Amino acid sequence: MKLTHSQAIEFDRSCTLNQRESQIVNCNVVKLKFEDRGNNGKNPVTARDSAILSNLKLERSRHSIDLNLPLNSESKKISSLTEYTVTVLLIDDQEMIGEAVRRMLANEKDIKFYYCNDPAQAIKKALEVKPTVILQDLVMPEIDGLQLLRFFRGNSLTRDIPMIVLSSKEEAELKAQAFSLGANDYLVKLPNPVELIARIRYHSKAYMHLLERNLAYQTMQDYLVKLEIEQKKSQELLLNILPEAIAERLKKEQGVIADEFAAVSVMFADIVGFTQLSASISPKKLVHLLNDIFSKFDDLAEKHGLEKIKTIGDSYMVVAGLPNPRADHGDAIAEMAIDMQEAIVKYREEFGLSISIRIGIHSGPVVAGIIGTKKFIYDLWGDTVNTASRMESHGIPDGIQISDATYLLIEDKYDFEKRGLINIKGKGQMAAYLLKGRLEVDF
Repeated sequence: MKLTHSQAIEFDRSCTLNQRESQIVNCNVVKLKFEDRGNNGKNPVTARDSAILSNLKLERSRHSIDLNLPLNSESKKISSLTEYTVTVLLIDDQEMIGEAVRRMLANEKDIKFYYCNDPAQAIKKALEVKPTVILQDLVMPEIDGLQLLRFFRGNSLTRDIPMIVLSSKEEAELKAQAFSLGANDYLVKLPNPVELIARIRYHSKAYMHLLERNLAYQTMQDYLVKLEIEQKKSQELLLNILPEAIAERLKKEQGVIADEFAAVSVMFADIVGFTQLSASISPKKLVHLLNDIFSKFDDLAEKHGLEKIKTIGDSYMVVAGLPNPRADHGDAIAEMAIDMQEAIVKYREEFGLSISIRIGIHSGPVVAGIIGTKKFIYDLWGDTVNTASRMESHGIPDGIQISDATYLLIEDKYDFEKRGLINIKGKGQMAAYLLKGRLEVDF
């Protein structure tokens, strides 16, 4: 860059420099004139220039400036002109331009200024200082200014930062190219300080609003993801309590849910020996033991497509044929009972426990649904439920006792032992059968 003395004075005036600052700028001009002496002496050095140059070392020692330090680092008060702290990064290989811009911004308490004279380090510097606006020269050594624009826009961490091009070139084609590569603004340097500061604040504020919108959007997305996770947890918890079809209805309906089912098979199973076992082990171990057994039963209910209703103490209740009716509800409940019996045998042998299982089954109509408003469960009502409970309580350990109604549904597929008529409390004499196992099929 080559300046005449009169251009240097105009440069001082445009930047509103004080007398001391003007001396420093003039010293730079004198240095350029000395360098031009080998250029046919086009810019002769005057006596005044020599005097200024003699004071150069003194001025530098008294006013050493680090262009990489932020402005007003001791200032804690933010200007009322903006609610944001504006961080400016200037990228220009000419330190004199960096000094001029720094001084333009020196009195703006809301603006921090950083300078980088090496375009190869520009992105690294930007990642370090996190500018809210970047001022960039177009004509620099090593890396072309337009190429540097591409680099900034191609980096995911810098692509949204506003970029104001400062250039001595005013060609419309160059401006259009800069804008096409992502420049937000274009100023011919050096611009009027008032205009430069206004544009810096304008683009910086827009950038901060963009960051706020992005943060709000990301926060909303994170919230929606968390909400979806929580909804999934709630859904899973609800499905652990209620059948899926009933859970969906409960979301939509208010009041009592009660459905009639003409043909289902109900089973009650009771752990025999559990009361005696509870006296010999701690309550905590007892609960863990019961949880292991009932968890195995839950797996079997899922395997056979049955609906677990509830557990009461050491009693387990399950039903086949609802909420989705099925014609083979008798077969399904029989398979479940046999598998439960086998599971208890394995459990007893593995852990050496003196426990067995007593199972009762009855088939018939029921009403199923939900009543009440708190801590509700999907439950069954009707004589079929009572009879199934009596089949269990009047059964025998390690036995699967079924009623005549269930026997008629599955008699040709399983092996039975007739118990004849037994006296059932509240029911009188009833025919009962012991399910012994599956019939062997000859091929």
